[in-house]
Amino acid sequence: MSADAPGLSKLAGEEAEQVCLPEHCFHSFDTLFCALTSKKPIPPTFPDGKFPLFVTWNTKPSRPGKPHKLRGCIGTFEPLPLADGLAEYALTSAFHDHRFRKIEEWELETLECTVELLTHFEEADSYLDWEIGVHGIRVSFPHPSLIPVAPSPSSAPSPLGSVAAVPTRSVLKHTFHATYLPHVAEEQGWDKIETIDSAIRKAGWSGRISEDLRRAVRVRRYQSRSCSATWEEYVAWRTEKGGSM
Repeated sequence: MSADAPGLSKLAGEEAEQVCLPEHCFHSFDTLFCALTSKKPIPPTFPDGKFPLFVTWNTKPSRPGKPHKLRGCIGTFEPLPLADGLAEYALTSAFHDHRFRKIEEWELETLECTVELLTHFEEADSYLDWEIGVHGIRVSFPHPSLIPVAPSPSSAPSPLGSVAAVPTRSVLKHTFHATYLPHVAEEQGWDKIETIDSAIRKAGWSGRISEDLRRAVRVRRYQSRSCSATWEEYVAWRTEKGGSM
């Protein structure tokens, strides 16, 4: 993912309120549909502002009351023009989410699309300075071997103890990053510490998670404005626009 863009203001959030539309999902669906079928795309007509964004593909539940299943979700923190950015990440999340195989044409009728425009970026004062169900979080932290450890009475080294392997220079220069969108913690039933610990794992750290590590995590919180559409809604939109199926 790209780095956070500087200067994302409150005004961007107000603009997102106005422009996060079903047409964004239809454009994402149209991009995927035409990529899989070689049909002619419908030119977008929505305002082409710039936003950080995510495109998510879910498989609709097989029965009422069942949760949907994630099929792909990738986005960027770099503000992009909506038409090009949605088209790019509609395909990236459909074909290049390493957690899933590529979406195929036969699956289209089972899909739902959700577009999220990210807004209101703020530096959190601590790893707990955000609200579940309101904020998404983007965490970053250095290699834990570089984090000062709070001293304790039992922290003196033993002359009989072994020395842990020293990380290489390239490992020490690596910074860990991960993000969770605003809805994730609430959907998973996580509290803040569980969310932070999961984000640390998602970032690629598989060692012990200490309180010192949590306190060293930099959290950038944000909000999002989202819209969703089903395949059936997309088909009705494309047909109304004169597109062939």
